Amino acid sequence: MSSSGEGRKEGCTESSHKKNSKRPKYSRFTQQELPACKPILTPPWVVEIEQQYDADCIPTDYRNDKVGYIQSVTTNKTCILRLTVPKQMKSPIYVYYQLENFYQNHRRYVKSRNDKQLRSKAHEQSTSGCDPEATLASPDKAVIVPCGLIAWSLFNDTFQFSYDSKLVDVSKKNIAWDSDRKHKFGSDVYPQNFQSGGLIGGGQLNASMPLNEQENLIVWMRTAALPTFRKLYGKIEQDLYANQELSITVQNNYNTYSFGGKKSLVLSTTSWIGGKNDFLGVGYLTVGGLSLSFAVGFILVYILKPRTIGDPSYLSWNRNPAGHLTT
Repeated sequence: MSSSGEGRKEGCTESSHKKNSKRPKYSRFTQQELPACKPILTPPWVVEIEQQYDADCIPTDYRNDKVGYIQSVTTNKTCILRLTVPKQMKSPIYVYYQLENFYQNHRRYVKSRNDKQLRSKAHEQSTSGCDPEATLASPDKAVIVPCGLIAWSLFNDTFQFSYDSKLVDVSKKNIAWDSDRKHKFGSDVYPQNFQSGGLIGGGQLNASMPLNEQENLIVWMRTAALPTFRKLYGKIEQDLYANQELSITVQNNYNTYSFGGKKSLVLSTTSWIGGKNDFLGVGYLTVGGLSLSFAVGFILVYILKPRTIGDPSYLSWNRNPAGHLTT
């Protein structure tokens, strides 16, 4: 009897303890186990491939005469590059050509164009500012359209992409700014006498196509501010996958060898804030670091060698005309 009584007593004690406990009753709501959407921030990283090709596309026999190779009309300028895609690249994939040590910001180069001629057929005879590429040599003196050194030096390397023996289409539509196509290059202006002189500078233009449709020219004529720059060549409108090997047939026509320039091919995706560009980050960190260094320097100078406070009684407005101090 005593044993069963003790058992009933212990059971009552445990029951009363549960009733007096402040622990909430278990439920999926209190334990936050209900189905819910839990978004995790996964920012889309920009995938970029860069391949310099100016040295690789020179045959072994011409390694010591690169300028002679690029200027010769008989040498084969075809070159094959192979790129491996490191990560999946979702379309559109932007194809750029990158030039180094090319000063498009040179004062004479930037001014060597005529915007009126580019804009309207009514001004196609306007060549002011275009020397030395304004007209053909004597005796014809025919006007060059578009005139000037910028158009004359048009980039003319070409790239053809393929993988598994299948061509990859590169679209060259909508690669220029809308404002340039609509307002700076005319729909009634056609190339005339372009690259017809004794010295050929760069690419050719389609004489049957108006300037506002020749977007490779429009992109090139928006001059760069720095000697290393990229310009859009086209867009690949299909996805590329990790470890996919691309074969690129390059026509190595553009002469960067005579001035020590470099050429690279760049494939890049973009995010909602644009493509990959380290310039702003480096610039902000550099300016911030210099500002911090100057601030610390001024503080140290102030602490170690403070400037003596001047006596205001010696100021000129505290003196009378006779040179005596005022009272």
